[in-house]
Amino acid sequence: MYQKDYQEKQLPTMYDLPSEDPEEPGLPDEFHALQPQILEETFQPPNYSPEERFTAMDMNLYYDSNNTNWYKRPDWFAVVGVDRLYQKQDSRLSYVVWDELVNPLIVVELLSPGTEKEDLGEKVRKINQPPSKWDVYEKILKIPYYVIYDRYSDILLVFKLINSAYTELDASNKMIWMESIQLYLGVWHGTYKGITREWLRWYDANQKLIPLPEEEALAARQETLAARQETLAARQETLAARQEAFTQRQRAEKLAEQLRALGINPDE
Repeated sequence: MYQKDYQEKQLPTMYDLPSEDPEEPGLPDEFHALQPQILEETFQPPNYSPEERFTAMDMNLYYDSNNTNWYKRPDWFAVVGVDRLYQKQDSRLSYVVWDELVNPLIVVELLSPGTEKEDLGEKVRKINQPPSKWDVYEKILKIPYYVIYDRYSDILLVFKLINSAYTELDASNKMIWMESIQLYLGVWHGTYKGITREWLRWYDANQKLIPLPEEEALAARQETLAARQETLAARQETLAARQEAFTQRQRAEKLAEQLRALGINPDE
């Protein structure tokens, strides 16, 4: 078991904390499974290499070293400036902030009827109960960006941590620039896994879509096909030129024969 030695007290690591609560219900619908995949597949900040970023969907996020069993489970979150693998050698079972020492940069919650009030910070904390998502993201972890997306109304809400408090940004055009990762987060209308609807997706600094793997594969096939077509066209042009040259030689030889029949030397 890999563990760090702490001077004050021994805190649990990823290996000691469960990745999920077996009593909690699973993903509520297919959208909650597919949307995080799009975010993961297109999250490519140019100022961080793939080895310097970690993303997760529906993974336990442990945030309080004084209450080590307290956690939140964001629909999707991303961390930059952290090793892709836990201690550079293992896939993560959960994300433990006091062990990783790097907090998430962004958390995305997908609204559902059962969690809407907590996602929007409207749920009142009861005595001796863990803090709400909003309090954890804003006050404890101080996550720079908190994004809420309502799949039913396609409303995008983006909150940025300014002066230690979340301030709602203007997302009326359904696109937000995030300077620290040089990316836009926006709403895209398209087809993913056979489903056509509005999806959250990452864009580059020029507001161009960062391609999904299947789109990259399609583009590569199209480039290969275009290259083959260009090669075929070039071969056809070469063949046509050779055919024309052959025809010209035949005409020249025929004319030379006619001149000789008239007693004329075609070489003079």
